Amino acid sequence: MKSFIEISSDSHFPLENLPYGVFSTANNQFPRIGVAIGDQILDLPSITSLFEKHVPELKNPASVLSQPSLNLFMSLGKPVWQATRKFLQYILSADTPELRDNHELRLKAFTPQKDATLHLPATIGDYTDFYASKEHATNVGSMFRGKDNALMPNWVHLPVGYHGRASSIVLSGANIKRPNGQRLSAKDQPPVFGPSLKLDYELEMAFFVGVGNELGEPISIEQAKNHIFGIVLLNDWSARDIQSWEYVPLGPFLGKNFGTSISPWVVTLEALEPFLVQGPQQVPPPLEYLQERGPSAYNINLEVKLKPSGSNDYKTITRSNLKYMYWSITQQLAHHTINGCNTRPGDLCGTGTISGQTDDSLGSLLEITWNGQNEIEFEAGVKRKFIEDGDEVVLTGYCQGDGHFIGFGECAGKILPNRAK
Repeated sequence: MKSFIEISSDSHFPLENLPYGVFSTANNQFPRIGVAIGDQILDLPSITSLFEKHVPELKNPASVLSQPSLNLFMSLGKPVWQATRKFLQYILSADTPELRDNHELRLKAFTPQKDATLHLPATIGDYTDFYASKEHATNVGSMFRGKDNALMPNWVHLPVGYHGRASSIVLSGANIKRPNGQRLSAKDQPPVFGPSLKLDYELEMAFFVGVGNELGEPISIEQAKNHIFGIVLLNDWSARDIQSWEYVPLGPFLGKNFGTSISPWVVTLEALEPFLVQGPQQVPPPLEYLQERGPSAYNINLEVKLKPSGSNDYKTITRSNLKYMYWSITQQLAHHTINGCNTRPGDLCGTGTISGQTDDSLGSLLEITWNGQNEIEFEAGVKRKFIEDGDEVVLTGYCQGDGHFIGFGECAGKILPNRAK
């Protein structure tokens, strides 16, 4: 597909993608909805008249598109999402003169991404994090319980998850302060208080709920895609030493809720449909409410780069893929609501760490260094077991299309020091 907007061959945002985000500019500081196209942002409120002409499914577009979050738009449902995407591809096409040849409107409608301020794409009411990669769960279980007890008995029967803290979800680029907490300094000794010494990243993706469900009314596996608006990159920063001391018996708390980073652009499921593939074989077969009727995994290449403090260069330390994940995002949503739990537009669900079977596809430093037993070597003799102050971590993800990418941009963060009082 060709647009009248110039798009480089390595861009994450061709006409086939069109992810949604929220942005503001120096001359209009009110956050509003935009779509990424090449290195530009299409300001959707600025073309309200075109929406009124071409998208009757979207009622009151001026109000919906001027919102400081995607929540209202996401709540309108799949027919509106599809009609809007079809219109945007039409109006941005090289063969459509309506916007292409309207010089005055083009000046209002497009902003270079480098000149915009990006905001969290949604008001996130609730955040759930799953534990859906079999390789990751096996590695962590082997580390702490031994190979014979790596997976708990329930793991192959349901997508394990926990409720996280929505208030500490931040946009890519935000700094993360190293958390304080209790940790063990030595075996059989009482805990000490201070900054985490085993700070880690987690390579994840996450989906936004678009249309929610009523309390007591589960979302079926067949209907799950109608409730999922799109996907972002997610880094669920983890303090492994705080987590390992506190998590029994109720699970993660302070070791997780100090910061979670997401990428700014929400890639729609419709843009990802060409990259659907069969996921891992599930043995034993899940219960009927979790059984998929077709391919449900997505072939999304994922990478993690780390730049040590004082260095000028990033080093790629993880190459993974969403297709490795054992439990699909539709299974996650169906399980999340099977007890009648209600979800709302803007709720965020993380996949959990995405690891593969090879050493270079492990989605956390916990696995790569095997809880600090090994080291990663960088240039100039720099070594790392876990993240140190000043280190920067960048997650990227993309699908490889026919001569184009469907990408997610970046999810970046830098660790700042925190001194115990």
